[in-house]
Amino acid sequence: QVQVMESGGGAVQPGDSLRLSCAAAGSIYSINAMAWYRQAAGQERELVAGIAGGGSTKYAESVKGRFTISRNKAMNTVWLQMNNLRIEDTAVYSCQMKTAWGDYWGQGTQVTVSS
Repeated sequence: QVQVMESGGGAVQPGDSLRLSCAAAGSIYSINAMAWYRQAAGQERELVAGIAGGGSTKYAESVKGRFTISRNKAMNTVWLQMNNLRIEDTAVYSCQMKTAWGDYWGQGTQVTVSS
């Protein structure tokens, strides 16, 4: 059984930083890519950042220059460093692990940015 768990969310003020972590445990093999998504209240889920098997990264336009995705493939772990947070970054952030046999998701972690 595979478990994907996020951590690191919280309530912060605009301009603050947070670092989200996501780790996969269990019988998970050959993770091709890892990604962070977010879903704000009343909105659809959107891709925030992704990192492919070869290490290339992509970001949503709204977070470019502020967020950084990184990973440790051997540990099946991915991080999202979020700097200069804005109120509009408030959402539930979820981690996705993509394998040849399917995608695995965590439950999500809440990030709230308010003044």
